[in-house]
Amino acid sequence: MDRKPKRRTRERVIETSLRLFNQFGEPNVTTTVISDEMGISPGNLYYHFRNKDEIIEEIFRVFEREIEQTLAAPGERPSDVEDIWLFLHVLFELIWKYRFLYRDLNDLLSRNRVIETHFRRILEHSARTATLLCQGMVAAGQMRADGREIEVLATNMVVVSTYWLSYEYVREPRNPVEGPALGRGVYQVMAMLAPHFQGDARALFDKLANQYLGE
Repeated sequence: MDRKPKRRTRERVIETSLRLFNQFGEPNVTTTVISDEMGISPGNLYYHFRNKDEIIEEIFRVFEREIEQTLAAPGERPSDVEDIWLFLHVLFELIWKYRFLYRDLNDLLSRNRVIETHFRRILEHSARTATLLCQGMVAAGQMRADGREIEVLATNMVVVSTYWLSYEYVREPRNPVEGPALGRGVYQVMAMLAPHFQGDARALFDKLANQYLGE
């Protein structure tokens, strides 16, 4: 029977660090904690990463590649309400996967120039994608909004998706943020767009909202 090849130590460092950062917050996790969790010596960890910042930057590189692919997907064809709802779920699931980046975002930006510049590009890409989604809905007659309204909606979509987990944490800091918080975030973004939907789009949103709210 073939044995699965062992994961390389470098890959295990990334996987373990991401789990610990998500669970306890990046500022509360040291390289010593990571090496102890893995059952390896600090020297073994330092062979692969000289410090915690290098670990964070490697995780961020993987995250950036995944989110850029996600943000590029909706531009492939015009979207309807159901497509936008699904896209937001995929986006929020990715945010959840790398939630420490969003929860500890301001601190990371103040310390790391690479994350600062690259995260700005992610926000810009997010705004472009949100704009294209709205413009596609308008062109298809499923949404009514002028250029200025679309610009505001796109910005608000990015703001809510970027800081939703922080809002959930502040709302109940003593309770861990769980998966259902993602669904609430998706609903809040869709609810911002809903007043601009018309015809079948509004009817579909109401149906999806009723399913989400359990009505």
